[in-house]
This record gives sequence, C-alpha cells and structure tokens, in this order.
Amino acid sequence: MHLQESAEMYLETIYLLSRQRTSVRSIDVAEHMGYSKPSVSRAVGLLKQGGYLVVDEDGFLSLTEDGRSVAEKIFERHTVLSRFFVSLGVNEDTAAEDACKIEHIISDETFAAIKNYLKI
Repeated sequence: MHLQESAEMYLETIYLLSRQRTSVRSIDVAEHMGYSKPSVSRAVGLLKQGGYLVVDEDGFLSLTEDGRSVAEKIFERHTVLSRFFVSLGVNEDTAAEDACKIEHIISDETFAAIKNYLKI
C-alpha cells in the first residue's frame, strides 16, 4: 500500500515523539504538527485501519512494525538529505525544510546514490 505524504508525516511525527517521551496521544501529535484534533483523529483512524498504528484503551498511540518501518525510512531520508544540503552550503533551517519536502518523493535509487556519495 502506497502512503500519501500526509500519512508519512503523521507516522514520522509519532515516531519522533515516541523517542522523546514514554507515551504519545493524538493531542501530542496535534500540538506538534499544529493540526486540529479532528484532523489528527481522522488520520489516526486511517493509519489504524491500514495497520500502521495501534491505539490502546487509554488513547496511547503505538506504531506497528509496518508503521515503524515507514517512519524510520522517512526519518532517515530527512536526516540524510538535511545533512547533504548543509554540506552543500545550505543553512540548516532551509536544509531541513527542503528535506521535509523531498523525503516523500525521492526515489530509492536516488536516495541510495546520495547515501553512497556521502559514504553513509
């Protein structure tokens, strides 16, 4: 199943938040992303339905194996692309913004070539 950019962003956000705290709820995602609670609720429902996310009885979000795999892939792309752009002389804020846009559309082949170029 191909995920849309917005779904990948939600998974990446849940992944990042789960690295910073012991539990993540929809409200945490909404605050972090600056989205409304209903928007996050809808996305969480779709990700849950797709098998990328589990919500327990207390409303805590956990990534499934598939969800974690997607999130880690997007996070790696963001990190590597940001680093690459900074190495080219782009300031860190712009590099991070551009990486956030490109991380969702870059091909596996091109991304692998960048990693190879950077010796990662």
